[in-house]
Amino acid sequence: MRAAVLVGVLAAVLGGCFWWQAGTGGAQVVALSEAAPTAGEVSAPATATLGPPGDAPPGEEASPGPASITVHVAGAVSRPGVVHLPAGSRLHEAIAAAGGATEIGDPDRLNLAAVLEDGQKVQVPVRGEPDQTDAAAGGGGTAPGSATGGTAQLSGGGKVNINTASAEELGTLPRVGPVLAQRIVDWRQQHGRFKTVQELDAVDGIGPKLLAALLPLVGI
Repeated sequence: MRAAVLVGVLAAVLGGCFWWQAGTGGAQVVALSEAAPTAGEVSAPATATLGPPGDAPPGEEASPGPASITVHVAGAVSRPGVVHLPAGSRLHEAIAAAGGATEIGDPDRLNLAAVLEDGQKVQVPVRGEPDQTDAAAGGGGTAPGSATGGTAQLSGGGKVNINTASAEELGTLPRVGPVLAQRIVDWRQQHGRFKTVQELDAVDGIGPKLLAALLPLVGI
């Protein structure tokens, strides 16, 4: 009898627990590792890091400048002509590439520390020869890259002075083109001033007939 009563009590207790769990939805256990992240724990999306404005896009490089320049060296140098130099070279390096100044040259009248540019012309003056640039422009010799000459320089009687005229002015003479005019200037800078107009025949390209045509038009 006691055993039957005990079984009845246990059945009643177990039945009550069952109906209590069913009403509350049952026990729920959530593992800490499976807890949902809070709002503050949500990481923000990664943003791309950009360089300063004007930088080239990744993988692209700015185009490099020219590696070399070409300069025309004329006047009182050992080997006048065109020379090729590294970009950023100085005027004194162009003179050295042309064999250096001759004994009659006066390179100190130029700015030997000037940085050269592609296509410039360096004119090394002759010692004692007057400057051919306008005094208002500063004088002191022909600047690198600039054309020689200025206003027409005439000798007595309105003739072209072959000792002071620029290549452009000499080129205005009949049958004297730019090439021959530059030869006259180069000869004058290498050998000094013409002592007589007849010395023009020492310039390559001037023969007896051309000399005879120039004599009435030139002087010293």
